[in-house]
Amino acid sequence: MRKYVGLIHKEDASDYGVSFPDLPGVVTAGASLGEACELAEQALDFHVEGLIDDGETVPDPTSLEKVMAGADGREIATIMVPLRTR
Repeated sequence: MRKYVGLIHKEDASDYGVSFPDLPGVVTAGASLGEACELAEQALDFHVEGLIDDGETVPDPTSLEKVMAGADGREIATIMVPLRTR
C-alpha cells in the first residue's frame, strides 16, 4: 500500500489543514487533528480516483525526508496517509 506525506497546518483560530506536496491543490481540514487525518484519507482517495478515471498518471509518493527538506517550517506535523484506491 502506497502512503503519501500529508502536511498538517494550523493557524490561530482555524481548523487543522492537511495538504499533500505530491498532489498540489489537494487540501482538506478538520476541527480536530483526528478529523483532519480522517478527511485527508478521503481527499487523497477521491483525488486519485479522479486521476485514474481521467486517464492521468498518479504520481509516486515522495519520501518523508525529501518532503521535509523542502518544507517551509509552517507545518506543525506530518502524517503518512495510506492510499486505499486501486
